[in-house]
Amino acid sequence: MGGSVSSTGRAVLIAQMTDIHVGFAPEEGDNELNVTRFKATLGRLIEGPNRPDFLVLSGDITDHGDAASFAKTIEILRDCPIPILPMVGNHDSREGLLGAFPDVEPAEGGFLHYVVDAGLGLRIICLDTLEDGRHGGAFCEARARWLAERLAEAPDTPTLIFMHHPPVVAGIDWMDPAPDEGWIVRLRDVLEGQGQVQAIHCGHLHRQISTRFAGIPLGVTPSVAPLVAMDLNPIDKDVPDDRELITTEPPTYAIHRWDGENLVSHYERVGDWQVLARFHAGLQPMIEGMFAERE
Repeated sequence: MGGSVSSTGRAVLIAQMTDIHVGFAPEEGDNELNVTRFKATLGRLIEGPNRPDFLVLSGDITDHGDAASFAKTIEILRDCPIPILPMVGNHDSREGLLGAFPDVEPAEGGFLHYVVDAGLGLRIICLDTLEDGRHGGAFCEARARWLAERLAEAPDTPTLIFMHHPPVVAGIDWMDPAPDEGWIVRLRDVLEGQGQVQAIHCGHLHRQISTRFAGIPLGVTPSVAPLVAMDLNPIDKDVPDDRELITTEPPTYAIHRWDGENLVSHYERVGDWQVLARFHAGLQPMIEGMFAERE
């Protein structure tokens, strides 16, 4: 896959929606909660003031990876004017994603990862971290080789990496990997010393997380589907303790802004918020004063 941004004279905006889980309750049809949340989030992206140049769907697009759920997803996205960069998560299937997004070209080994030119000198690398039948991430030798080769192709080009599974321990015990899992060690070995990588952005955890991995800033974008409850206490799998697991916190998406030199990530919850101030003549002196401070 490939892409480019038009010459608009502004920064490149890369939206990220993750963990949509279409098809979690297929019997509810268009009233399925996750479909409702997906449509609301997509509507905000398209109709809001910050229409992005790309939309990354960073995995768990569907809940079961089935053709019907991917077909429902494509129907919702049919009139989306934003170029879409789809990725597989552990709930998806490669076959289902390829059926829905035929422009994705599998890499060697059938992995669905690729590089996109985002414009303003920024490269996007989308990584496939799916291992069929496994909840957690995977990054085998073949994938490590592929990523190392892609990074070596452009060692001085600013690069943004997207992957579904965060290779870090966030403290949400039942969702976390072990810190020394082989795939994490392998990924760290590839990324250490890669100064061109501006950031890594992930999904999977259904919560917003900020940390570092291999010396690189790493962020997790919250889910479009219901969020994972924030409970940082250890969990005993043998002792149900009635803790909260999933909540109906609002769907959230990210916009990553690249101005040619700096990458900044913004996060917005989607809801029926009340606007308390607009830029009208009465507030113009305040806005002018803020600009005057820059001079």
